[in-house]
Amino acid sequence: PVSPSSKRLFLVRHGEVINPGGDRPVYYGAMDVSLSPLGQEEAKVAAEYLKQFDLQHVAASPLSRAKFGANEVLSRQQNLNTNNSNSELLKVYKGFTELDRGAWCGKTKDEIGAEMMARFDACDESATPEGGESYPQLKERVLEARDELLNEMDCGKASAVVSHLQVTRCMLSDAHEIPTEEMCNFKIATASVACIDYDSETGSQTVHFQNFKPDVGLAQSKDGAN
Repeated sequence: PVSPSSKRLFLVRHGEVINPGGDRPVYYGAMDVSLSPLGQEEAKVAAEYLKQFDLQHVAASPLSRAKFGANEVLSRQQNLNTNNSNSELLKVYKGFTELDRGAWCGKTKDEIGAEMMARFDACDESATPEGGESYPQLKERVLEARDELLNEMDCGKASAVVSHLQVTRCMLSDAHEIPTEEMCNFKIATASVACIDYDSETGSQTVHFQNFKPDVGLAQSKDGAN
């Protein structure tokens, strides 16, 4: 149970996608790429896991790969399945959109360059791709969206956010008080779940678990550039 003074968020990453580069894994960031058949199954497994929890809200990024998973979560929440459709119940936050890779979209890591990627991961703002955003810029909007959702929740309740790798890393790094330039070290498997409690009285954050993926015998997902 959630403490009467706390609000709980389950953070779910979307399932495996169909990389737009095919056999040449490319970065896609905020591009609206589709889930693979395996990715859809992974999303259903995560939703089935969350079925045991009484969720107040289900939120998602505007991208279809996240909305698919969020709708799977919604469809299994009996308390939310009233006369409203999933599209009316789903809370979509632009701030939960994946990192915008800008001019790097469609390029491989080799094409971008290992040195440039290392500078970007270290939050060197001068390494931000044209038309894209840096990790600090991403984290600012993600935490704004998170706070907006928390403000709409009641204490003692839990909600789910279905989003992306870098978005989940932002919220986990904030909870762990880990510098933004180190958050790229977090392993976040496709369709994995994290759980964080936010104490409304003290402002403290408690990570109960992260990168949890129910083992139901699915194949290993391909998780390349993103």
